[in-house]
Amino acid sequence: MISPPLGRAALRIAMFLVVTSLMLLPFVKPGSAEFVVTVVTLIIGVGFGVVLLILVRRGVR
Repeated sequence: MISPPLGRAALRIAMFLVVTSLMLLPFVKPGSAEFVVTVVTLIIGVGFGVVLLILVRRGVR
């Protein structure tokens, strides 16, 4: 369902979002706007990765 180059690119984008937000999380102050943006970015990255995983597994069958 999803082509291999597109899957690799999407995985890199998802990993970039997750890794960068996890790296920033210890350095931002809880309750600040930066903290909220970082947590939202982490949730979006993980959600994108889960959707990508479902699409790839669905395409294998």
